[in-house]
Amino acid sequence: MSSVTRRRVLGVGLAGGVVTVAGTTAAWADSPAQDRAEAPPEVRSAFGNPTLQGQGRLRFLGLRVYDALLWAPAGQRVTAADAGVQPLALEIRYQRALQGQQIAERSLVEMKRQGELEEAVAQRWLQRMKDLFPDVAEGSRITGLNLPREGARFFVDGRLKGTVAEPDFARRFFGIWLSPQSSDQRLRLALLGSGSAPATP
Repeated sequence: MSSVTRRRVLGVGLAGGVVTVAGTTAAWADSPAQDRAEAPPEVRSAFGNPTLQGQGRLRFLGLRVYDALLWAPAGQRVTAADAGVQPLALEIRYQRALQGQQIAERSLVEMKRQGELEEAVAQRWLQRMKDLFPDVAEGSRITGLNLPREGARFFVDGRLKGTVAEPDFARRFFGIWLSPQSSDQRLRLALLGSGSAPATP
């Protein structure tokens, strides 16, 4: 596979699951992240002393795409039943370059897996995500905070990028990784702490 083709393939499927590229189907897999996890400043600012509940790594064709880390406020635990209404932070540490527009488009595809969505709402959310998600490179970080009854707040490399003040958007967005309809159940279980064990230093 050429470097150009590899970039195109990786850019299509950010959110996990199964993607179809040029008529072929490729499956995603996860494995625990290997680096020592420390809560980023934006998560500590929101939650004080957060707990790392789970983490996993998304790979494609053997290549590392990103590490995902699920943070919860101290003394709380995110469960599968009410992940959409609990305070939490999802941190994505990218291992590879991806285009922001493709991140947004794939995210919307995964959000639609959770149920019917009016087209007008879908297009509004898509445009908002295109505004929020930049092109990323190896080492980039995007952190999303779930704010119950408020919506979702996003940070890029620790800097506030914007807020989507729609609780249903937040529920579906974080549901990409945490809902029963998630297309990558192994990564979901690793994040919720029900699958792969947390990484060791």
